[in-house]
Amino acid sequence: MKTENAPQKKQSLETVRYAFRNIIWPRKKLLLLGLVLIVLNRLSGLVLPGSSKVLIDDIIPNSDLDLLYLLVGVVGAAILVQSVTSYFLTRLLSVEGQHLISQLRSKVQQHVIHLPVSYFDNTKTGVLVSRIMTDVEGVRNLVGTGLVQMFGGILTSIASLILLLQINALMTIYAILPMIVFGVVAMRAFGFIRPLFRKRGEINADVTGRLTESLNGIRVIKGFNAEPQEINVFKGGVDRLFQNVRKSLTTTSLVTSISTLLLGLASLGIMGIGGAMIMNSKMTVGDFFAFTLYLGFMIAPIVQMGNIGSQITDAFAGLDRMEELLNIPRERDDAKRSRELSKITGNVSFNDVSFAYEADKNVLRNITFDAPAGSVTALVGSSGSGKTTIAGLAATFLTPGDGKITVDDIDLSTVDLNSYRSRLGVVLQDDFLFEGTIRENILFARPDASEAELQEAVAAAYVNEFTDRFEEGLETLIGERGVKLSGGQRQRIAIARALLANPSILILDEATSNLDTESEAYIQKSLAELMKGRTTFVIAHRLSTIRKAHQILVIEEGEIVERGTHDELIAREGRYHRLYTYQARI
Repeated sequence: MKTENAPQKKQSLETVRYAFRNIIWPRKKLLLLGLVLIVLNRLSGLVLPGSSKVLIDDIIPNSDLDLLYLLVGVVGAAILVQSVTSYFLTRLLSVEGQHLISQLRSKVQQHVIHLPVSYFDNTKTGVLVSRIMTDVEGVRNLVGTGLVQMFGGILTSIASLILLLQINALMTIYAILPMIVFGVVAMRAFGFIRPLFRKRGEINADVTGRLTESLNGIRVIKGFNAEPQEINVFKGGVDRLFQNVRKSLTTTSLVTSISTLLLGLASLGIMGIGGAMIMNSKMTVGDFFAFTLYLGFMIAPIVQMGNIGSQITDAFAGLDRMEELLNIPRERDDAKRSRELSKITGNVSFNDVSFAYEADKNVLRNITFDAPAGSVTALVGSSGSGKTTIAGLAATFLTPGDGKITVDDIDLSTVDLNSYRSRLGVVLQDDFLFEGTIRENILFARPDASEAELQEAVAAAYVNEFTDRFEEGLETLIGERGVKLSGGQRQRIAIARALLANPSILILDEATSNLDTESEAYIQKSLAELMKGRTTFVIAHRLSTIRKAHQILVIEEGEIVERGTHDELIAREGRYHRLYTYQARI
């Protein structure tokens, strides 16, 4: 048990340091102003109990109208100060709290988007969405009214305590004892609640992740009549979330109930002691009335601090999870990647490259080949042979475990990713399009491209062949992931996007996989234009599409088993010949 708690305690301490250094201290002036406002607010609130004693003991018995008018004026001024300071507290700190949330969301999103591709392969999209949008929500309480209200509550309680001791020390001591018990119970409760808040974030991320997946895969769910199955999976996740919330609510409710009980006991004792003292002329009615009000001013903030403590506990739990994410190294944090490429000729070489997604389970072994500038290298082989992994290495989505990849004789692992990828064009098997218009999706590669350049890419990829039939043309909305378009239409938009990028190195992963015969005929012409003068890697199951490749690499079980041109490999009558002959019969 001790070994589990030690890292948690260390992480919590680091989180507190992070919160102070990066969240609280940079806003010290704003928080200081908030503290001044809360002091004025709480001090002005203490005017009313004191004035009640003067009213009952001095003004009413003596019928002193002048003093009454003065008292009403003072109390009215105090109420005005309370109202104004409350407004500015909310206006300044609550708004800044929301501003902080937006800043942290942007910070986390910026970090996440620079994480390696392998991280996204192992993490649900919905989980990441939840961590970016939800985990930072509670942090607003550190710079919002939460932290300042806690300070104000402590100040009010201390000031009230001093005044209570002056009125009647015996009754004050009796009232404090239940509060001490409450404080001990509350501290233990918060120690129990914080892990629950932390776990709630994890459960919420899992549930959100599954929900996102099921909504994206709604056609598969309906196609297999799997609605009941998905309903049960989601119901189970929601129930886990409910059980977590139930535990935290039960604990919070217990704290509140204990505070109510203790407050009731204190009030009961004060009623008896105070009543006896008044009857024995040891205490005036005004003193008793003021004592009761001041006691409320002392106890209310303590009870309120229980709620604020839960909010701040939630904030630190969210910060814990945010820090976990921010501590994951970004792919651009590699100090070796400092070489800037001013231009790329396009000579790519794989030198004895091996790669494994899991330790000691290589999916590529000793891959060696040269792809000269302007050449087309085709990768063929059965599914799972390693073709896409080679393309991922060439795109710097992956880094070799052993061996070296060079571009123009420069080790690719030392190259700044921005300078390389700005000259890279990719058309993936999953032709991902963003929700929006056809124009926006093509311009995604180069938002600053001219209309002439855009139209040139549209024509070269034969996108206008179908957009001319649409009423809105390039302004047609395509829906999420391009759901309103056919596979061939989506593929042509993806190719137009790559054309507009004008890359030096091009990767085509199953670029014609979703095309019918007519669309493929269009695309083959545009691809020939796209590949001209560019170093191109082509992955294709349709071997008829790569007959003109400068070299064809046949990959099986992570190794190159054959290489050559189409004619050379056909003449060799090996693995490529069998694949080609089999497809020709189909």
